[in-house]
Amino acid sequence: MSSERDGQEATQHRRRGLVARLRANFLTGLVVISPIGLTLWLIWTVTGWVDGWVLPWVPARYQPDRLLETLFGIHSQINLRGVGAVLFLVFTVFVGWVAKGLMGRSLIAWGESLVDRMPVVRSIYNGVKQVAETVLSQTETKFDKSCLIQYPRPGIWAIGFVSTLAKGEILAKLPDDEVLTVFLPTTPNPTSGFLLYVPKGDVIFLDMSVEDAAKLVISAGLVYPPAVPKTAAPPPAAAATLPAGEATARSDAPATAG
Repeated sequence: MSSERDGQEATQHRRRGLVARLRANFLTGLVVISPIGLTLWLIWTVTGWVDGWVLPWVPARYQPDRLLETLFGIHSQINLRGVGAVLFLVFTVFVGWVAKGLMGRSLIAWGESLVDRMPVVRSIYNGVKQVAETVLSQTETKFDKSCLIQYPRPGIWAIGFVSTLAKGEILAKLPDDEVLTVFLPTTPNPTSGFLLYVPKGDVIFLDMSVEDAAKLVISAGLVYPPAVPKTAAPPPAAAATLPAGEATARSDAPATAG
């Protein structure tokens, strides 16, 4: 019985590993495809808008659809719902698998070097790529929690991402016992930002996921996750953020009898 159970567990483990690899390849494929696809879509849309103004002036015999019918004999199109979605899914997984290899990375680098030489296309592609890498990449595995910290001065709060506890020489040289490594992203491009070492007592952890916090940063505060009821009690870090003089005054104030 134990050997049979071990065999079943091994089979389930292999299945989970296969699903995880397919999911990782699919997300990688989306990161690669979405900038290219959206860039082509924008160019195609603008081209279609121009065609809408120009083509009415072209004689009927030289219209594109008429030329296709004359040259290739295309009279009808087959429309099977769902086939395109399946093909897109398979193609995306394949692109993600190729993009993880040396040849795929080389092709992507070569293609991006060509895009960098095109002024308008470069701006569109780089902007879409930054958003895609932030939203579609597996962000949950890179950061532990989303949080709020006071930056650039006390009383001003900014969204950050906790990556790990400070260790080694960094922790040894700091006065606090528990210090968190926090990445503070910029808006609307969260791929750049600041690396901060913040005492744990000065950090307010958020219930929203890292993905929701990233969307909030990218949208410049326009896309909020579902609201969480606000508690009446102040956050634990509230006392730590009081000015030194005010905290001393409160501690020295005499207690009044009720």
